[in-house]
Amino acid sequence: MSGDSAAVASFAVTDYVVFALMLLVSAAVGVYYAWVDRGQGSSGDFLTGGRRLTALPVSLSLTASFMSAITVLSNPAEVYRYGANIGYYGLSYAMTMVVTSEIFLPVFYRLAITSTYEYLELRFSRATRLLGTVLFIVQTILYTGVVIYTPALALNQVTGMDLWGAVISTGVVCTFYCTMGGLRAVVWTDVFQLGVMVAGFLSVIIRSVVVQGGILPVISDSRDGGRLNFGDPLRRHTFWTITVGGTFVWISIYGINQAQVQRYVSCKSVTHARLSLYINLVGLWSILLCSVFAGMCLFSVYKKCDPWTARRVSQPDQLMPYLVMDLLGDYPGLPGLFVAAAFSGSLSTVSSSISALAAVTVEDLIKPYTKMSERHLAWTSKGLSVLYGVLCIGMAGLASLMGGALQAVISIFGIIGGPLLGVFTLGILCPMANSKLMIHFHSPTSRPLLADSWYAVSYLYFSPIGTITAVSVGLLVSLLTGTQHAFCCGIYILTNKQMFLCSYLFAMYVSGGWKQKVVSRLTLMKEDTNLYHLFRLVKDRVSAVAERQSQMPLTNIRNDCSLCALPPFLEVARRTGELDLATGREKSGSTNRAFCDVELDLTKCSFPT
Repeated sequence: MSGDSAAVASFAVTDYVVFALMLLVSAAVGVYYAWVDRGQGSSGDFLTGGRRLTALPVSLSLTASFMSAITVLSNPAEVYRYGANIGYYGLSYAMTMVVTSEIFLPVFYRLAITSTYEYLELRFSRATRLLGTVLFIVQTILYTGVVIYTPALALNQVTGMDLWGAVISTGVVCTFYCTMGGLRAVVWTDVFQLGVMVAGFLSVIIRSVVVQGGILPVISDSRDGGRLNFGDPLRRHTFWTITVGGTFVWISIYGINQAQVQRYVSCKSVTHARLSLYINLVGLWSILLCSVFAGMCLFSVYKKCDPWTARRVSQPDQLMPYLVMDLLGDYPGLPGLFVAAAFSGSLSTVSSSISALAAVTVEDLIKPYTKMSERHLAWTSKGLSVLYGVLCIGMAGLASLMGGALQAVISIFGIIGGPLLGVFTLGILCPMANSKLMIHFHSPTSRPLLADSWYAVSYLYFSPIGTITAVSVGLLVSLLTGTQHAFCCGIYILTNKQMFLCSYLFAMYVSGGWKQKVVSRLTLMKEDTNLYHLFRLVKDRVSAVAERQSQMPLTNIRNDCSLCALPPFLEVARRTGELDLATGREKSGSTNRAFCDVELDLTKCSFPT
């Protein structure tokens, strides 16, 4: 079927009702928390929810925040075109949660900071903090532009709705409930929107499986079409690019990104914060599984007639909406559910970004330089939410110039997030480092020497290159010098099929060397890690068992150990008392019951002469 029709179905009234209901519920959550929290007028309550959230809603919000419309639309298209290698992201997610929980979370939670970049001032200097804040703002606005534009493109494909009308409506709705209800509204709308995303995926997957005759035909078609070839090193997504590059990208998101850190530090205890990360891991795996299998269904349905090569869609990100309208067009409400899922992913991510942007602006750019009251800061936060919402809508226009949405998003996080991750890692794990980091972007006029060998470098390696360079330069200078020195290191990254080069000039001024002393709360301590407490638990248990055994009488040891049973003739001697050598003797020396020194009566002994 599918793919043979000249046109697909269009939205029905029921679809619009489902879509509008999702928007209405999201807006209602914002109004509800605006009313509930009306008596709490501090910026901390607005930006961190009063630090009294629990693990479950925070974990679902963490999952929804960056499982956006990019996941709903671009991941299945990626599987359809290149294969299911993105399934390796499951390993990246697991390693990311372990690193975040063990290294970054304990430090940020202990400091009780609202802005992640406040740490950079505590650890390094105010200039470093301001630099990190500016880079985060640029990164987030660019990313949010992509996230707003992508679902609007889907709506344009399946409904004929004006593209920029969809962009504006997306930005207005999420800006509304984010401004009204603060972080608590953002968290609970994320919970609802994550449910909508899963429901949208399942509607497409179930219908595709029914049309294709079961799960096995879908898997068989994907295997025969080379979409399950996980070991091909020539594919752009390989095991190493995803597990190594992907891990660095996601650590830069969960470990230091304001949108995520702001959530788990709002938990009421560090235990809830850690638990939220690991529950979130289950959510990430579930969404990844749904998106990969949806891509396999997409390939199975259109294996004989590709809508992309047939020019029935203008962008790969439109493949999933095309499938939805092709398969579900005769079921009123289901196309609306899927588009609501894509829109939910966009809303959850954009609202998280707006909240994070307002938080870093208040904490890093306004609060240190003014003496505003908490109530005025709270109103300023609301105003900034509106401002950033408008700005993100305007930046959505850049998304149309960035090519594939998935690669564009990861490139943004790699180019900017990688060096920032290096700075935080240097501060937390290297107590001897004390640096000011400046990053300068420019486009060189001539082709660099490394261009030939790095021409095809995967965009997933942008983040590890930036992170490793920042850490290596800072650590090397810190170890080798105790005085101020300046070191420059240029990194040239060439995107595929493009001659535009983006380079970073790191000027690292390091002082202190080995003699540098840092307040312990600003670095990772062994007591912060679960591994240390697990080691202590095992050690204490082993020590307790050994102590009990050392204090146990010999007879008890014999009774507790079948291997220590006495031979029958010695057992008889023990019962009659003949085996007790200490009977009637005066003890001397050690008092240990198992090792008693006794005097021997040599007069009763006869020796041969």
